[in-house]
Amino acid sequence: MTAELGESACERLGSTTGESVDQLPVEAVSPPRGGPTVQRILLGSRLRRLREARGINAEEAGYEIRSSQSKISRMELGRLSFKERDVADLLTLYGVTDQAERESLLAVARESNKPGWWQQYTDILPPWLVSYIGLEEAASLIRRFEASHIPDLLQTPDYARAVEASRDPAAEPNDIERQVSLKLRRQELLREKGGPTLWFVLDEAVVRRPLGGKRTMQAQLEHLIELSQLSNVHLQVVPFSAPHPKQVGSFTFLRFADPSLPDLVHIEQLTSSVFLDRPDDIVIYRREIDSLSVLALHPEGTRNFLSNIAARLRSSGGRGGHPKRTSSQQRGF
Repeated sequence: MTAELGESACERLGSTTGESVDQLPVEAVSPPRGGPTVQRILLGSRLRRLREARGINAEEAGYEIRSSQSKISRMELGRLSFKERDVADLLTLYGVTDQAERESLLAVARESNKPGWWQQYTDILPPWLVSYIGLEEAASLIRRFEASHIPDLLQTPDYARAVEASRDPAAEPNDIERQVSLKLRRQELLREKGGPTLWFVLDEAVVRRPLGGKRTMQAQLEHLIELSQLSNVHLQVVPFSAPHPKQVGSFTFLRFADPSLPDLVHIEQLTSSVFLDRPDDIVIYRREIDSLSVLALHPEGTRNFLSNIAARLRSSGGRGGHPKRTSSQQRGF
């Protein structure tokens, strides 16, 4: 499944320990973070559970709002915005008569249609990244293994410019600056009160590849050392010497404080992305990132490792630009 949450994930949204739908707290549909993306998912899940509790099928619900079974499905998966009238009609159909509960759910519907702060960047963002940012905002734990470059949440502005320029050499300078601005805004999560715990595991190649030139890379490594000392940021590097035969690409594991949201794995591809939500997949990727964490240098060893590389860059002059390298110089600087 690309760019959207799979149906099986949404089927598990809001699962509880034996509680009936009527016993579920109204507040469960209104998460503290994550903006419209997460609110749509949770509201859609609540509507699905209300419908199923009444034994009403999706076709009947679609008819009630002058639409189709397909629209009900997309609403319940959180894949489209909610019309307040549709939600009101469905609540009536589902027998929700308590005025306070109706108003609470309608308020969530209104809030879920408000644009997130990232909407101002939608002209330069692929749809799948828009969905991801909303989920990133809602996460209580973000674990990422990175095999190619410094993760977005840890990039300095100069390094971010180099990454965007390498992705699209024909990109307009203004678009690159807006991409950088977006990344800096996302990075507020690192220092946000009540924000997520972030745990990054980087392949050694990531910190050896001098994107933007030596000076940019030196500053980037020093920035990583600084961030790694934050109480909610854990940073490790898997050295080349570590025995790791698997060909593992970059991926992100997301966990949420709200028990209504299942764990997710996000895999970015060249032109799209995939959200994995099936329990078997989640277990495999969680074991993989656990294994990588064991192979990696511990946080203090990682800081020393990064300091040594930064010192080598500093002593070499730290000249800007991309150094020319021969085939015999593929490892190291």
